[in-house]
Amino acid sequence: MIGMLRGKVWEIQSERLVIDVQGTGYLLTVPYGLLSKAYPGQELVIYTHVVMREDDLSLYGFSSFEEKQLFLQMLSVSGIGPKAAISLLSTFGAVQIESAIVSENLSLLTKVPGIGKKTAQRLVLELKEKFKGHGSFPTGGGSFSESSSHTHSEALQTMLALGFGLDEARQTLSQVLKDSGELTTEEQVKKALRLLAPS
Repeated sequence: MIGMLRGKVWEIQSERLVIDVQGTGYLLTVPYGLLSKAYPGQELVIYTHVVMREDDLSLYGFSSFEEKQLFLQMLSVSGIGPKAAISLLSTFGAVQIESAIVSENLSLLTKVPGIGKKTAQRLVLELKEKFKGHGSFPTGGGSFSESSSHTHSEALQTMLALGFGLDEARQTLSQVLKDSGELTTEEQVKKALRLLAPS
């Protein structure tokens, strides 16, 4: 099994990265927080998990071992597949997911496409006790800090609360980060609203 990759970003797709490891390109599905900050030629350490099915072999990548472990814990919950787990991590990030589960915040969890009320309830029922007392999630060897991931997730939550669609909010915040680099949550939201304002 492939547990970790160290290489350079070769290509960036809509939900995936191609990582060049000594001439071999690995196609990985990754959370949006990692994808939005990646750029061609960037050196990354990515923790990986292989999902094998009868007709498919997929590789998922994460910026930290703890984020990967959360992905695996979510997969252990009935009704949660790899796409739903990645969607959760893409929308809120590891710290926010853990907090939502511990506080039984079903309304937040169900904002994610593909996560209905019953699925959110199963997440809480099966994972709440495992997460109690956890601290924040450190990041791995890439260039993604927990603070930047946290502020990005908070900005996305704010945009959703203001009534913007998930895809629209993600794309706009991604543009803001690429143009401006590190920003606070408030700065990200203000710049995103300016981009979305009718001309």
